[in-house]
Amino acid sequence: MQRFLVFVSVAFLTLGLSGCGYNTIQQNDEAVIAAWGDVEASYQRRADLIPNLVEAVKAYAAHEKETLTAVTEARAKVGTIQAGAEVVNNPQAFAKFQEAQGGLSSALSRLMVVVERYPDLKANQNFLDFQHQLEGTENRINVARVRYNEAVRIFNTSIRTFPNNLTNKLMLQLPRREAFKAEEGAAKAPAVKF
Repeated sequence: MQRFLVFVSVAFLTLGLSGCGYNTIQQNDEAVIAAWGDVEASYQRRADLIPNLVEAVKAYAAHEKETLTAVTEARAKVGTIQAGAEVVNNPQAFAKFQEAQGGLSSALSRLMVVVERYPDLKANQNFLDFQHQLEGTENRINVARVRYNEAVRIFNTSIRTFPNNLTNKLMLQLPRREAFKAEEGAAKAPAVKF
């Protein structure tokens, strides 16, 4: 009889734990980490591409040295921020990371204005190739951010819904993750002047 009670207890414990959401939370946590890795990879691609872009433009736009310097400095600032899995769990580090990336995006926007002002830059095939690569990279960054935000949404929902919230509170104690947000002023459309 005692063996039967032990067997029944183990069976109930196993069934109870299978429905507690522990594995789901772990899977969602790993999905967030993987999505963050994709974001970092996209930013790294951009960081690797920029020195080549700057060199190509520098040869044809010596008169726009200030813009090129701003791009170089913004890229250097991005390089000083160590991004890793710990950024995802630290809202202050996440905000710093996002601010540095925003500065680089702003500098790159100014560089694209240079292109519009000086059509002879567009005649250079190398510059056009780099410009297309940069546009593709910015698109990849956006896609990676969207996928990261979706992984964060799924993760945050999984640790806040019953019975997973109990499992997280009692066993894992994982914090909510921060999603990428629009930069300040992003809701206002930029003015385009010709």
